[in-house]
Amino acid sequence: ALKGCQAFAYTIATFSLYRPFEMIRDDLCYQNLPVTVVGMGAGVIYSTLGGTHHTQEDIAIASALPNMQVLAPCDPLECIEATRWCARQKNGPVYLRIGKAGEPVLTANAEPWQFGKLRYLRRGSDICILTYGVITAMATDIADKLAAQGRSVSLVSAHTLKPLDREGITAALQQHRHVVVIEEHAPQGGLASQVKQIAWDVRATCRLDTFTLQDAFIHNYGSTSDLLAAHGLSPERILATIG
Repeated sequence: ALKGCQAFAYTIATFSLYRPFEMIRDDLCYQNLPVTVVGMGAGVIYSTLGGTHHTQEDIAIASALPNMQVLAPCDPLECIEATRWCARQKNGPVYLRIGKAGEPVLTANAEPWQFGKLRYLRRGSDICILTYGVITAMATDIADKLAAQGRSVSLVSAHTLKPLDREGITAALQQHRHVVVIEEHAPQGGLASQVKQIAWDVRATCRLDTFTLQDAFIHNYGSTSDLLAAHGLSPERILATIG
């Protein structure tokens, strides 16, 4: 990077961000170098490998670093857009949070991707679901079920977690009666906590529900869906809470 190259460092998220944290902080962020640290298999995708492979706090950790930018695309098409942007940008370091493999395409008919801006996958007027990353597939299923009930639903990819689109989130809070945040991340330092802060700052009057991973290591062996459900992230529970 110091010689002008556009460097990428890629491995499982716990090992690309947690183990070399001091080097990322001092070598990349302190010197503001345009290096992309790719964390694959983020969240609890590596469900059966236990807490050592679960990346529950990475958005909070990466976002706390000065100069660090954070991207979390929701499907293969967004991942292409984000990677192309990372390959050209000179702003500084990036943490790129991605899935593992086989994620469905969700954004074929979405609005254009733009760094630092919310992206509406569909627009409605009653409920707005804010989400990002691989769990957007679950959010899409929930949006479909709500639409089948006659609700008018917005589904939004908040793919850029830092810098966060505060204006876009403010607009979503003001234009919908009910806003829901769904994220595969700890309750502290992720999208949910930031949306709550923005809602307080702008005195939003909408109903606001947030669904995150628990602040806990869940000792549950099973599939990714099993582990998410053990954390309380399942379509059934979310729909029951939304009402």
